[in-house]
Formats: sequence, C-alpha cells, structure tokens
Amino acid sequence: MYSIEWQKRGLPHAHILIWLINKITPDQIDQINSAEIPDKHIDPNFFDVVTKNMIHGSCGAFNNNASCMSDGKCTKRYLRKLFSDTITGNDGYPLYRRRSVEDGGKSIVLKVRNIDIEVDNRWIVPYSPLLSKTFKAHIKVEYCNSVKSIKYICKYVNKGSDMAVFGVGNVAAPLDEINQYQVGRYISSNEAVWRILSFQIHERHPTVIHLAVHLENRQRVYFTADNVRARALVPPATTLTAFYSLCLDDLFAKTLLYSEVPKFYTWNASTKKFQRRKQGKAVEGHTNLYSSDALGRLYTVHPNNTECFYLILLLINIRGPISFQDLRTVNGQLCATYHQVCQELNILENDAHWDTALADASNTARPQQIRTLFAIILTTCFPSNPKGLWEKYKDYMSEDILHRLRAANQNPDIQFTPNVYNEALTLIEDICLTIANKALVQLVMPASNRPSNNLFDRDLQRETHYDSDELGTFVRTNLPQLILEQRIAYDRIMRAITEQSGGLFFIDAPGGTGKTFLLSLILATI
Repeated sequence: MYSIEWQKRGLPHAHILIWLINKITPDQIDQINSAEIPDKHIDPNFFDVVTKNMIHGSCGAFNNNASCMSDGKCTKRYLRKLFSDTITGNDGYPLYRRRSVEDGGKSIVLKVRNIDIEVDNRWIVPYSPLLSKTFKAHIKVEYCNSVKSIKYICKYVNKGSDMAVFGVGNVAAPLDEINQYQVGRYISSNEAVWRILSFQIHERHPTVIHLAVHLENRQRVYFTADNVRARALVPPATTLTAFYSLCLDDLFAKTLLYSEVPKFYTWNASTKKFQRRKQGKAVEGHTNLYSSDALGRLYTVHPNNTECFYLILLLINIRGPISFQDLRTVNGQLCATYHQVCQELNILENDAHWDTALADASNTARPQQIRTLFAIILTTCFPSNPKGLWEKYKDYMSEDILHRLRAANQNPDIQFTPNVYNEALTLIEDICLTIANKALVQLVMPASNRPSNNLFDRDLQRETHYDSDELGTFVRTNLPQLILEQRIAYDRIMRAITEQSGGLFFIDAPGGTGKTFLLSLILATI
C-alpha cells in the first residue's frame, strides 16, 4: 500500500507499507535495516550515500530554529539513544542498534553553519542498505511490528491534501464545507501535472475482495417503501449465496475454497453474480479460465457469535459447498448446528488442555474452586465441547452440594441427582455472569433451571439473606461502644429511617477513626 504526498515546494515523496509473506523475527532486523554509519574503507560509495542522505538535519543546541524543533525539543526525537543491540520498542518500531564510538560505531565531522560538528550514530535515520545503494537517495525504512505503526501509514492513504484556511466573515453565516475544502486545498504545479496525467496518488496491491459471512436468511437487506415486498420474498444474493450457486453450476468452482474464488472470478455488483475473469494468467488444463493475484478476505466474526464463527471455520476448510444444508451434512447425516459439524470433521482444536487443567484441579481443589476454574474456561477460553467437559467433571463440581444435602437430611445414602447438578450449574452461571455477563446458554452449555428474573437480582438476594439473630447480637454488643460524634450520626440517620423522612448524609472523618464501624452498625440495625 502506498500514498504519494506533495510538499509545499512541489517535491513528492511516497509513504509505502509492505506486508511480507515470511515474517521478520527481531533477530533478523539488523540484516535488513540499519541506523549506523557504514565503514568508509569497506564501501566508500555506500558511505557517501548514507552521510549525504540519511543524517538528520542539525537541530537542538546546534540549530534551535530548525523546522523539526517545537518547544525546544526535536519532534523527530533526535538525538536518539545509543544501543549495542536492536530491541523491540513500545511504540510499534524497534530501537535500532546504534553503537557508540567506544563500542565500535563510526563518527564523522560535518560542517554545519560554518561549525564543525561530530556526528555519530545518534543522528542516523533508519535505512535499508539495499535500497540506499540502489537508488542513492533519502529512503527511510522502518520495521513495523505493531498495529500502531501500520495505522500511521494507512492514515496517509486517506487523509487527503494538506490545507490551511483563514478568512474574515460573518460567524453566524452557514458553513459550506465543500467550498471551504476546494478553496483551502493547495496544489503545486508539479502535483497538478501529476493529476492531469492521471498518475496514481495512492494504491493498494493486490486487490482485496471482502466476502460476506452470515447464517441462512441472516444477510443484511435494505428495504424501501417500493421494494419491501419483493425484497422480503426474494432477497438479493450475497457473495456467500452466489458462491453456493457458482459451485452448483461450475465444476472448477467446486474445487475452490470460499476465499479462493476472487482469484479466478470477479464479483458483478449489479447482477450479484461471480463471473470468470477474462484476463490474467491462464490456468493450465482449463480453457477460458484466468487467475489473478486478488485476495479474498472473509469478514471477521468474534467467537462469541458462535454459530457464525463455526460457519467461517467450515468455509475456510470445505471446498465447493452448494448450500447451507450441504455445509451441515456429514456422511449423509444433517447436523443440527455448524458447531456439531466442526466436531464431526475434527476441525476444532481438542479440549485436552482444559481437560488436563480440570483433572488436576479435581484432585486437589475444593468444588467451589473447580466451578470458578470451569467458569473462567467457559468465558475466556472458548472450549470446543464445553458440555463434554461438564459431563466429565460435574460430580467434582457438585460434591459440596451433595455433602450439604446429606448433612441436612442426616442420610449418607443420598446420591447425585439432577437437582444437585442444577444447583451447581446455577452457581457456575452466576460466576459467568459476573465475569462476562453471559448466561450458560450463550456459552453452549445446558441452561440451569431457575426463574429468569433470578439472573438479574443476585445482588438483591445477597443483601436479603442474613441471620437476624446474629445481627441483633452485633448491634447489642457494639452500640454502647459508639463515641459521642458517632452516636450523633447514628441517631440522626436512624431517626430519618424510622420516620421515613429521608435525607442525604455525608460522614467525613480521618482514616482509622471508625467510619466503617459506624456504617456496619447502621446496616446491621436496619
């Protein structure tokens, strides 16, 4: 991806972002990028290119009026720090190796404003030795290792021309943003010629085609008053439904994955159909079939949207499906969900890791701790078969409930029952709601049997389950211990409660003087 930017004096430069097929590891950065002065005796021509083009202009104490200076500091952060090795930075770019002269780095003497200045590796702009030697020009090259640095380049593609607007007029007058943009945009003569000749301003290569992902009859449809009935009866095709139709009619498409279709077919937005490419590289063994370097990109679906997420897994693994039902069919049997299909085809990673974690916990942890661990796995780890994990370890998660029932009924022969498991599921669901605000059914688990309103009044239940005798003893023991100021506050607040007069009270006192003690006593009394 690249964007051409024009400076005010009419000189163009390009911002280019390149994605590599093979990722660069941190220990390989020094083989591609450098931020050091090369050895003049080894390669004098390369030394001349770097010292002429890749040294940051003098600023700071040498030139406080430099264009890069703002509030007494260089906006480009020069002079840079010296490092003996390249390390990964925190802002999306690495901290390149810049060795000191004592550590083997080089330095030169430059004449700046009739003053000799010693320049070392702290002044060097990062560069690629290959590109610098090839083009003998200023080419800054950075290794982007985070989204932050990539977003910076993408902004240049879409930001448009720089502009500056000033004027004198009526503040209350309506603002014409289009006219303001046209008046304020500055184009130099060189850029004007570039645009007249229709040269590229920015480009992305190769072409990326977005491919829709949706469940059956869940695609987005736009209605108007005139077409509402027709659209409801026959919704327009999407790239996904068109892919099914293409696989039904075209034998070659039957061999493709959904993401591979744009390489051989173009999407006709008016007819809502895929058509074979008419130019490109001929595909061997097929007549009138051409390929390009276009990429198909499926829209991202979060794992929380479970069925649609499993649909994507099938689309990137199964070639040539002809319908949603065809995707849900395994060995002639129609599966109820896409999740079940993924399990039948062994597409999902197995749950051995979570199985081992729960097995270890079952040997040493208390049931409450096992339930908490299981809830964390459900809400954050997205196991492929949570019901299977529950069935395997539900006895361990319910042991304390069974023990309580045996003690309450004085009957050691009571065994696990559906009611015991249901209470354990309810407790697990409470934890899941606390962690991720999701009920068990949203996590592909069997729902606990309790009234739906109980999902939303857990805090109220906690506040209303108390032992009145225990609280009465607490009040009788601690009420005489109140000092004068605490007793005044206690009496005034309790009077407002008993008389139902209401009020707003603010208790202010230094730490450790008994505010919490007073509030606990008021709550116990109430």
